[in-house]
Amino acid sequence: MFDKFNRNITYLRISVTDKCNLRCTYCMPAEGVQPKSHNDILSHEKIVEAVKVAVSFGIKKIRITGGEPLIRKGLLSLISQLKQIQDIEELTITTNGVLLESMAKPLKYAGIDRINISLDTLDGEKYKQLTRIGDIRYVLAGIDATIKAEFKNTKINMVLIPGFNDNEVEKMQEFCNQKKLLLQRINHYSLDTIHSIDRSYHAERPLHCGLCNRIRLTCDGKLKPCLFSELEIPLDFSNLPQSFLDAINMKPEKGSQNPNGHNWEIGG
Repeated sequence: MFDKFNRNITYLRISVTDKCNLRCTYCMPAEGVQPKSHNDILSHEKIVEAVKVAVSFGIKKIRITGGEPLIRKGLLSLISQLKQIQDIEELTITTNGVLLESMAKPLKYAGIDRINISLDTLDGEKYKQLTRIGDIRYVLAGIDATIKAEFKNTKINMVLIPGFNDNEVEKMQEFCNQKKLLLQRINHYSLDTIHSIDRSYHAERPLHCGLCNRIRLTCDGKLKPCLFSELEIPLDFSNLPQSFLDAINMKPEKGSQNPNGHNWEIGG
């Protein structure tokens, strides 16, 4: 379905949890956050119901995000149910990779087509500093498990942080080339203002507003037409088509700011 600015909205990102097993400095406070209660989180059944309606509006690609999606209980079952929905052309997931060593093959069997893995540095000490509690060895093992599970076109998401890792792009590219992975560079930003995106770096993300073809579904059931907007439409399960129609029609031409939004609950 086309929005008011002639963008064909074909991509839905679904946050399945606001919980995470890391505490990345650009995403989450050091002490973590108070997670939403179980009753506030969308059930598998409601997510599947919502996706079926989204597909009827022309959504072709689904990405599972978090928080860290691999800690969502019953995730493999949810993926299997989503995979059975007709007209979904690609079912993908973004993960920090910590749990991938044991999960890569089950994700493949459940129906995930492609994986994005967040990894901002190859330096173990800098990784620990950035994630506060992380051990890079788990992520590297997860990457190898993804390769062994025969996933294709796996992407490494590298957030470019001025003065911290922006001098590691060449090294990360060599790492990706060696392992036949794709490097996706992401300019660091704050949701406080879209002007926080430092476009001086050559990066693939965030997209310019005119190219944005996505909407987002938060783990507590709100549709977000734009990452850099406070606008959100709660899913109305008595009239889901209207919820998606509103989200697409209300998508702004350009984002501005989302000062009350948080990456760990929107999924980036």
